[in-house]
Amino acid sequence: MKIEQIIKELETAVEQLGLRVRREKGNFRGGYCVRNDEEFLMLNRVHPPEVHLAVLADTLKTMPIDTVYLRPAVRQALEDAWARNAMVDIQAEDGD
Repeated sequence: MKIEQIIKELETAVEQLGLRVRREKGNFRGGYCVRNDEEFLMLNRVHPPEVHLAVLADTLKTMPIDTVYLRPAVRQALEDAWARNAMVDIQAEDGD
């Protein structure tokens, strides 16, 4: 499955969980945002799909994803992203 399709399905899952997804240009990585009491997930249009996947995975880690259907390939990509993030956290702790 192509990464663009995985991202599209993860965006759909985020929206099913009640969080609107916005794509904007700017000097930011992206992630969960609150503005004027509105909650949404921001993705930076200029970033590559791998960064979008990481941002979506980071946000979905705190959401009840068991309440939405994710195809097995999408769920695997999400779990792989979580595992990569955990490895980065471990390496950062080792570097202290």
